[in-house]
Amino acid sequence: MSVLKIAAFSDGNTGGNPAGVMIADQFPDDREMQRIAAELGFSETVFAVASGAGWRARYFSPESEVPFCGHATIALGAALALQHGDGVFALTLNQASITVEGRRNGETITGTLQSPPTRSQAAPQPLVLAALALFGYTPDDLDPRIPPALAHGGADHLVLALKSRDKLAAMQYDLGTGRELMNKAGLVTILLAYAQTPRLFHTRNPFASGGVYEDPATGAATAAFAGYLRDLEWPHGGAIDIVQGEDMGMRSCLRAEIPPSPGASIKVSGTARVMHELV
Repeated sequence: MSVLKIAAFSDGNTGGNPAGVMIADQFPDDREMQRIAAELGFSETVFAVASGAGWRARYFSPESEVPFCGHATIALGAALALQHGDGVFALTLNQASITVEGRRNGETITGTLQSPPTRSQAAPQPLVLAALALFGYTPDDLDPRIPPALAHGGADHLVLALKSRDKLAAMQYDLGTGRELMNKAGLVTILLAYAQTPRLFHTRNPFASGGVYEDPATGAATAAFAGYLRDLEWPHGGAIDIVQGEDMGMRSCLRAEIPPSPGASIKVSGTARVMHELV
């Protein structure tokens, strides 16, 4: 069996978030999938097996299985397009059914996923204060237009919007403390966001729950965030663009299309670049 290394949500031929993609006749056992993910060291590795007219997909971080990963889904869409031609592929996840589209365009591949349904709610104040303390922020650093929230788009995320790009750039935290906080609260990531304009955001995604300090591109959190902005009646105009990973030197570009119906799936798209195959 081989693993394809694909960077999803790339900025042209650079940047993006590397994911491992293994398409197999059958899943390795859970322990083996966890070992492969840990050995690769990417924030996620996706394993896919043909099932009916679509594919059964599972996602593993270096430390745990996660219910949904956006950038690994885009990487899987790219891999399926390379193997089977351009198309829309049905995916069955642990807790949802979605689709991913892959279309080849020279050296890059355009990928588009339809997220699971979204939902959001106000974040508990003790959790907000604990998260602010983790990063060395204070309540005065928050953007009052986008209150702290728990947002879901296939996985659970805490959203903290900052009113300063400099504060976002200065993000740092202790990985062990962050892992304990996220696991206790049932969070996959914490999404830190700065609104440059109503339709252009800069984000960062600590992923301590999976043993990863920070993700350079996070499609699941982007879907959850876009759903929250819809719930908030933010003036998104039907779509937002997100720049992520810039402060890591891995600039990534994500676009989220936001239909008006509350809770409806979010379309998240970007480009993917094939890096190499690991045997």
